[in-house]
Amino acid sequence: MNPTEFAAAQWTRATGAGVDPHEYQRITDGLTSVADWGPAFLRTGQSYLQRAEDAGSVRSAGEYLLVAARWFHLATLAPYAEAQRAAAAADHALSRALTLLEPGARRVSGEGFTGWLRGPANPPGTVVVVPGLDSAKEEFLDLVSALLARGLAVFAMDGPGQGVLAATTTFVPDYEWVVGRAIDALGAARIGLVGLSLGGYFAARAAAFEPRVAAVATVSGPSRLDWEELPQPVREIMARRAGGTDAAHEFAQHVDLAALAPRIAAPLLVVDGGRDVIPGVANGESLARLAPHGSYLSVPHGDHLLGNARPDWLPHLSDHLTHTLMGAPA
Repeated sequence: MNPTEFAAAQWTRATGAGVDPHEYQRITDGLTSVADWGPAFLRTGQSYLQRAEDAGSVRSAGEYLLVAARWFHLATLAPYAEAQRAAAAADHALSRALTLLEPGARRVSGEGFTGWLRGPANPPGTVVVVPGLDSAKEEFLDLVSALLARGLAVFAMDGPGQGVLAATTTFVPDYEWVVGRAIDALGAARIGLVGLSLGGYFAARAAAFEPRVAAVATVSGPSRLDWEELPQPVREIMARRAGGTDAAHEFAQHVDLAALAPRIAAPLLVVDGGRDVIPGVANGESLARLAPHGSYLSVPHGDHLLGNARPDWLPHLSDHLTHTLMGAPA
């Protein structure tokens, strides 16, 4: 894939993550190969670190750091030697930003997870945001903001093989243990889960096993994977995150929610994009159908992660979690 095609493929994901579309266009127009992607995005993130240093107020510095975190995360989407440096930089920039902007935010880490708990001290519910194949806690800041605005607390996390933990850990199929340990550490009474992309599988699986989950939603989550049909780039990413091709193959065989869906007792919202068609990936319609309290929202023009259709699903998903966790409309 040439850099123009790669940039086009990542367009709505990048803008959905909150970077300026005009800046994205300027940066990607200057790429001569996909190998230039990581270094160019890393430099962009570093330029925002400098802006934060030069800022005239604490708020401006914090806002620049949030932008830096986004660019550093996006630098990891194409393979290159310093991808883990970029993931660490994203984690550090987010940490610095929240320290400045939200003194009440708290870093929470444990075996197989790390992230930031944000929001009120005594919330009516706490939502755990679970990333996917190559996403991380820095990618879904707008989703977190939407949930915070409704009065919920939010814990955006990296799990095994994800984000800043990708350097030292690999994917695990039994993600319910990761979520369970996170819930223990959070000490929250009412828990919601949102899983995005492969995180949709992780969240749905966790909800099937973890009785403390009171609400769950998935966005572009697979209900099943067929390793032999998956595109080569997807298999390569999974191999990097799972610890090798054989491990990725074995992991993919676990991704099948048909038997687990009937065990999901919590109200479940499944969101899919109609244009999100990936060979070897079955979308979430069957998950919604088989879950006892499942509902399905398909956005015909939506692509993967529906970055091109945010008004068509983000308010609905936020209301679903808020209504279920609070017991009243938002």
